[in-house]
Parts: sequence; structure tokens; C-alpha cells
Amino acid sequence: MAVGFAVPKAKSYHTAIVGATGAVGAELLRVLERRSFPVERLLPLSSHRSAGRTVTFRGEEIAAVELTERSFEGIDLAFFSAGGDISRRYAPIARAAGAIVIDNSSVFRMEPDVPLVIPEINGEDVQRHRGLIANPNCTTAVALMALYPLHCAFGVRRVFAASYQAVSGSGARAIDELRAQVEAAAEKRSPVAEVYPHPIAFNVLPHVDSFLPGGYTKEEMKMQNEGRRIMHLPNFRASVTCVRVPVYRAHSVAVSAEFDRAVSVAEAHEVLAKAPGLELVDEPQKNNYPMPLYTAGKENCEVGRVRLDCAFENGLSFWVSGDQLLKGAALNAVQIAELL
Repeated sequence: MAVGFAVPKAKSYHTAIVGATGAVGAELLRVLERRSFPVERLLPLSSHRSAGRTVTFRGEEIAAVELTERSFEGIDLAFFSAGGDISRRYAPIARAAGAIVIDNSSVFRMEPDVPLVIPEINGEDVQRHRGLIANPNCTTAVALMALYPLHCAFGVRRVFAASYQAVSGSGARAIDELRAQVEAAAEKRSPVAEVYPHPIAFNVLPHVDSFLPGGYTKEEMKMQNEGRRIMHLPNFRASVTCVRVPVYRAHSVAVSAEFDRAVSVAEAHEVLAKAPGLELVDEPQKNNYPMPLYTAGKENCEVGRVRLDCAFENGLSFWVSGDQLLKGAALNAVQIAELL
């Protein structure tokens, strides 16, 4: 642990959640409670607009408090899930106050002195933290849960992937918008699109995050850039198309991967079946494969449709699905805190 930022030797911790009234904040509360994380005192922090709204933790209703520069006095752990602007401004303040920050935004993920951690993959990286640890992109986290164990066995070179991302990745307004558009279609009314540039109900949008000069979006580049850091694989390459789909919760990713060594389906099954945080669901003849409808709300990700890739030498194709509010956000953050 970094000097000055070790978690105090106590049985429980003063814990703040920045963005406690949001979708990920609500999941953080549930995960902390479900996993019996030792919280001595919970401080839910929110914007001025949401201050006073109550959150439920261990059967108690707790009012959210407006986030200020003095919010972190006496706080041991601070979970940030309120967007990049809030993290950029307040995470350094929390660190200066002595708290360890676990940040869910993308602001610090590529900073060389900030560990970017998926506990099942590179949990040892938390040991070099300096008061700040970054949570990875949700789609990257779900995909790497299946890709990394295969890499350990066969040595991944590059992947081509397409994501199928639920609207909850865009927040509560996107969930409401999908529901309203479905209702509008049933009543033969024109859908109203505000969160996304086009209607999402009965549609798919090949557009997640903002476009970069090269034609990829920021979201699409995260799997390569973050994957290199998490897997300690600087030459890893990933060409990804990220797609928003009319699913409420849980992301899915179709992956074609090329490896250094020859791979068989049987060997891949053996590796994936033993991987932590992952369940092998691969009986296509019985219509048994991962689906977001059934991975929503589950801590483990699921992988299936494993087959030899017909376009790659030493290639494997597979389908992975996982709850992006859990493994892609709240669960992963709490697992990082457990490592501490």
C-alpha cells in the first residue's frame, strides 16, 4: 500500500458514495450490503438538486447530502460514480483528505500512476495505488472476463468485437426513454428521442459515446487502450464496433480473437469453466447460451457460443454477457475495496 493511503486497521470504514442517488450508486449500496462490506458510517453524496433524497442501506433510510469540498473529512473510502467532471474536480480533494478513491469514470483510467483494476485479472495492481484506483469501462470489463483466461492459456494477439449495450449504460433517463418509446409504438404515436439522436425502441444505434477523428468512438477505443493496461499487454489490438440496443440492462459482446497458439473448443471450454467470476453457458443445441435477460442482476458474467473462428488462424469466436451495472461498475468497485 502507498504510504499515507493505507486503509486504517479497523473492523469497519467510513464510506462515502458520490452519486449515491444514481443508477450505479443504488447498485453500490446493494452490493455493499449483500457482500457484508464493513461500513461503519455511510455518507451518500449527491448534487444540490438531489440532496435530501433518501437512499436505503441495511434497512435504514439515509438522506443524501450535497457534495462539497469539505465532504470527505473523516472518510476512509470514497466511491465516485457521478461522471467525469465531478471525479476530475473532487477526487483530488478526497485524496488530500486521506480517503482512498475508487472512481468509476474514465477520467483517470489511462493515468500511468493510477491502477486500472479488474480484481480477477490484475488485482495485485492495487498495491501500487496512491489514493486513487480506477474502475474500467463496463463493456471492456465484461469482455475481458472471458478473454483474459483465454489469453493466459493461448496468448491473445488481437480481437474483432461488436458490443450490444443496454440503455441503462446511459442512465435512468435512457431507461425511461426506451419505455416511453415502446409505449408510443403500441399506441401508434411517434417516438420522442432526447437521450439518443434517434429512437432506440425497435432499433439499434451503431453509436456509443462521441466520434473520434479516425472514425471510431471513444467507447470503441476503450477495449484496446484499457485492455492493454489491465492485461499488461502493450501490443494488444482490438477493433470494436459499439452498438446501443433496446435492452434495459446487461451488455453483451461478440468477440473473435486470434491467439499465439492453436486452440480447440474443448480446451477453451476447460479454461472458461474454471475462470473466476464467469459461468460457461454453452449448449446451443438446447438453445442454452448467455442472454442479457438472464444475466441482468447476476454478479457473474456468462460466456457461450464458443467455436473455432473460420477467418483466423488460431482463432476463437465467443459471446459474453454481463450486467454492466454490476461487474461493469458497482460490483467491480466493491471487489477493489475488498482487496484493499
